[in-house]
Amino acid sequence: MNCPYCGYVDSKVIDSRDVNDGIRRRRQCLRCDSRFTTYERLQRASIFVIKKDRRREEFDREKLLAGVRKACEKRPLDSGAVAELVDNIEAELYQTGKAEVLSSDIGDMVMARLKSLDHIAYIRFASVYRDFEDITTLKEEVDSLASHASKQPANQLPLIPIEQLPLSAQSKKPRRVKR
Repeated sequence: MNCPYCGYVDSKVIDSRDVNDGIRRRRQCLRCDSRFTTYERLQRASIFVIKKDRRREEFDREKLLAGVRKACEKRPLDSGAVAELVDNIEAELYQTGKAEVLSSDIGDMVMARLKSLDHIAYIRFASVYRDFEDITTLKEEVDSLASHASKQPANQLPLIPIEQLPLSAQSKKPRRVKR
């Protein structure tokens, strides 16, 4: 491991700890005595994603994470919910033991998880993933979601805490505002 300060090629490990899906190591350079941290993560056998146009590309966790983050942007979700969703998908892909997986299978996995996580993020992702032809197809998807959905998914945080809502908004029936 090269020292980030002086570039020397050797260092000693001072401390090691397990973190999430890897190991955090605290190191000390043997030349300049500077300390730095490295993270090690197990690199599994590669999975190749078969795209719609039949091209194959290596599975990229960061690319999947970026797409899901985009769909969940500005949504009231727990801080680690998106990373956990991607971790679960990645783990499921590796557990299948397949060397190749269809991009549509990954998209379906994301859709299923987003549907239970956040309805708006689900619709955002679906609008890109399913490439809706027109507004009618999108409306059908929203109507389908609304007919099977409760108020909000269990994992979703409320936009405004119930205590901060005016008493009229806390009741089950919305009141009409006179103008």
